[in-house]
Amino acid sequence: MPGTLILVFHRDLAASRANSALAEAARTLQDVEVIDMQARYPEARIELFGEAARDAQMLLKAERIVLQFPIQWYSTPSLLKEWQDAVLTRMYYIEREAEGDRLVGTPIMVAATAGNFPAAYTRGGQNHFTVDEILTPLRATAHRCGLPWHKPYLVFEADRLSDQALSTAAKEYCRALSDFITVTSTQSRNSETI
Repeated sequence: MPGTLILVFHRDLAASRANSALAEAARTLQDVEVIDMQARYPEARIELFGEAARDAQMLLKAERIVLQFPIQWYSTPSLLKEWQDAVLTRMYYIEREAEGDRLVGTPIMVAATAGNFPAAYTRGGQNHFTVDEILTPLRATAHRCGLPWHKPYLVFEADRLSDQALSTAAKEYCRALSDFITVTSTQSRNSETI
């Protein structure tokens, strides 16, 4: 298992320009594994005592975790919520000592794409809420699970980026991942990075 595990939650990664470009760029990094979760769970159902057990073991082998997804209607894709409900419930409520307690201290980072302009995600903007506020449920989950939260990597106007801007965003994503790897490689498993 690689040091960095990137779980991509996108309804159709092959049809996505932005998330696909980010995932492909991340695959070029050493000791990084990128998993298309929709391909893993095409029916968007995760069995608590079957696949969730497999995913729990996958998480326990990783040194750090990245959740990559498009922000949809001010939330995460439904498969990410399904995955949290199955995998994290199993790890922290059913198999707490064997799994949940062992995951504590594993750093986590979010990489998210958003369709609107950055200014839209302000108190005075069209969306009225910041991306940090939209990500609050994930940050609360990370806190509850004892997963140190790292500064998210965000791409705005994801569906409108030119090829050049998308290429730049992919390179910046690799840089953000490299920084995440460097920072978390030198920290103890029980400290928050942001």
